Amino acid sequence: MDDTLYGRRDKRGDWKPNKLLKYPPVFVWPAQPIGFLKWFFGYPGYLMPWNAVYAIIGTLLWVYATPSMETMKTFEPGWIAYLLVRNAALVFLFFGAFHLRLYMQKKQGTTFKYNGKWPSKDNSAFLFSNQTIDNVIWTFASAIPLWTTCEVLTLWAFANGIIPYVDFAEHPIYCGLIMLLIPTFRDLHFYLVHRLIHWPPLYHAVHKLHHNNVNPGPWSGLAMHPVEHLLYFSGVLIHWIIPSNPVHALFHLTHAALAPAPGHAGFDKIIVGSETAIDTHAYDHYLHHKFFECNYADGVIPLDKWFGTFHDGSREAEDRMNKRFMERARRRLEKQANRSAASD
Repeated sequence: MDDTLYGRRDKRGDWKPNKLLKYPPVFVWPAQPIGFLKWFFGYPGYLMPWNAVYAIIGTLLWVYATPSMETMKTFEPGWIAYLLVRNAALVFLFFGAFHLRLYMQKKQGTTFKYNGKWPSKDNSAFLFSNQTIDNVIWTFASAIPLWTTCEVLTLWAFANGIIPYVDFAEHPIYCGLIMLLIPTFRDLHFYLVHRLIHWPPLYHAVHKLHHNNVNPGPWSGLAMHPVEHLLYFSGVLIHWIIPSNPVHALFHLTHAALAPAPGHAGFDKIIVGSETAIDTHAYDHYLHHKFFECNYADGVIPLDKWFGTFHDGSREAEDRMNKRFMERARRRLEKQANRSAASD
């Protein structure tokens, strides 16, 4: 495929799509029912491809790769270790598939790659000065154990009747609705957590580790500080509050664990045929890694648009962002000047 038909590359070799980012026709007035249905059931859309993939994987994990409720009533090393290994294998296969095709085999070169450069191998910001090694270490040493901890506690609570349980067979409509809403709730939760960890003290202590990846790759997705991992996976606590099924919790955690791979792939499309490609939906979050203070959320709810931090990829959006930065810098200098005058 020719990426010049879909975007343009600048002098530095960076590629950007011609099509500007926009929110789906959900929170709009007047309502757009036809547009909504096309987006909801279409491809690419709300269900396809990624949300459906995560829902299927989460369901299969529950049916075929999770211990029985009776087993999970007590904390035993055996089933806990099993879930840890299962999750590690899932991440290795899923994230590894993206990395193998795009960054090791380089099947499509830099076609559709946002940043023309490859991950850094000589940057002291990363462990062993290697971005990929750093990202893999944080993923396996922190992300997977803390994800598994959240899963173990939640499944144990379900098994012991501590949190409200609802059965799919008895309440299929309710359970189906919860499945459909999980990605939207995750978007809201991610936005709130993301804004929190951009608070300067938390940013420098916690979130900066993730933002070292200004040129992200698949393994960058879960390369976070342990505190950020705890906040990130804490969204599963919603199932401790509202009546849910273990399938909901596994879908929720699977979505949180796997979505960062395509979301940080660094490519707009993954070419799978001469004229066929899969959209990663990664450009909005790539812009966040590039500019730091825009596109805190990247889903259904137009939170960034409502709060003035949406960047659609246009020059106008960049100008608005720079104007916001300059105004903030002006206020900071003004405060410093006032403090200096007061001390004199």
